[in-house]
Amino acid sequence: MTQKDVANQCFIDRSYYTQIETGNRNPSRYVAINIAKVLNFDPSVFFTEELSSPFQLALQNVPIVIAHCDLELKYTWVFNPHDDFIDNDTIGKKDKDLANNEGIDKLTVLKQRVINSGISGQCIIRFPLSNGWTNYLVFASPLVDSLGHVTGVATSSINLSNLEPLGVNVKEQA
Repeated sequence: MTQKDVANQCFIDRSYYTQIETGNRNPSRYVAINIAKVLNFDPSVFFTEELSSPFQLALQNVPIVIAHCDLELKYTWVFNPHDDFIDNDTIGKKDKDLANNEGIDKLTVLKQRVINSGISGQCIIRFPLSNGWTNYLVFASPLVDSLGHVTGVATSSINLSNLEPLGVNVKEQA
């Protein structure tokens, strides 16, 4: 699809689209949503810089992986992947493209069930990784558009393997 095709389908000027594509201009929310629909990706990609700074600061030391997948279970966004996958370009790939094991099979089943039912789910999944077997508590929720149609699945996966109680008592303040 050419820049002209995308611009025409989004009802914007081609030069404006070119500036968006090269990163010289940020689209409005409305334009971002239209471009995302035409190119079949999540419009939040346009605004991740604005949202990511406090998000990254809050989660920088938390053993959690957050991801979005489309209806075909291809990754459209990933935050904080395990070190085994940092060098892989996960965007546009399915889990089976990245690894093939029992944990991947269970993750795929969970994601597909959430997409098919439109209902969130969770389970503990054990993955064989370079640092040994690792247990993740995986939460999966449907991604929906403004009309309520499921467009994909979001997952939050917490690495349970290295979690230890701190032994700190926290008292509520009245």
